[in-house]
Amino acid sequence: MEKKSKSIKKKTPVKTAPAKDKTRVMIVDDHPLFRAGLRRVLELEKDLVIEDEAADGQEALTKARAKKPQVILMDVNLPGMNGLQVTRELKQNRDEIAVIVLTAYHDDEQMLHALRAGAAAYFPKDVDPKQLVTAIHEAAQGNYVVNDAVLGKPQVANWLLNQFEQMASTGDRGEYAFQPLSTREMEILTCITSGQSNKEIAKKLGISRQTVKNHMTSILRKLAVNDRTQAAVYALRRGWIRLQDVHS
Repeated sequence: MEKKSKSIKKKTPVKTAPAKDKTRVMIVDDHPLFRAGLRRVLELEKDLVIEDEAADGQEALTKARAKKPQVILMDVNLPGMNGLQVTRELKQNRDEIAVIVLTAYHDDEQMLHALRAGAAAYFPKDVDPKQLVTAIHEAAQGNYVVNDAVLGKPQVANWLLNQFEQMASTGDRGEYAFQPLSTREMEILTCITSGQSNKEIAKKLGISRQTVKNHMTSILRKLAVNDRTQAAVYALRRGWIRLQDVHS
């Protein structure tokens, strides 16, 4: 007696939100444990998707250009290029990518540096996850989050201008307040932080001692400090230069 073959019924797959409807996020941090923790938190959100991760500045630039995430969560203290340099580079070339700076080196001046570099928001690393998720959605829509306030581009520009004018009027900072350091200036600042003399820096970078002096004058003016020691301390306190790079 022939047995009737049973037809196998295919299970209907569970529908999930299309990837195109989710906000695509990239995490940039040199600590694997922090990246993993942040990923776990964000993966609980149904409307977010982790596009990729990066552990240093150059890798972040390369992957951002390839993957084109909507929002990047950016550490400041990175190997090679620091997070503010990466943010500035990204905003110069891919303005549609929003950057949220997350840092362990938190102070008001760091926030101003981050916003001037083009960041859409700035938080210390102990930020409440719900607050961060809200900021990610706002940044993806082209908004800025400053001290819990959601601002548009013209508003944040006015806010920054007011901050700079207040500092200039009180003598805290001059007209060069929070101007970004150039790539060469950051190279020289790193050399200074490791204790190198102008002669040593000139030889290492293949430039004249006078050029080093000119860059040094610009660095002191932009950071509003009096000497190279203060400049080094300023950079280290804000995580622009890694201690590992100083001692290497």
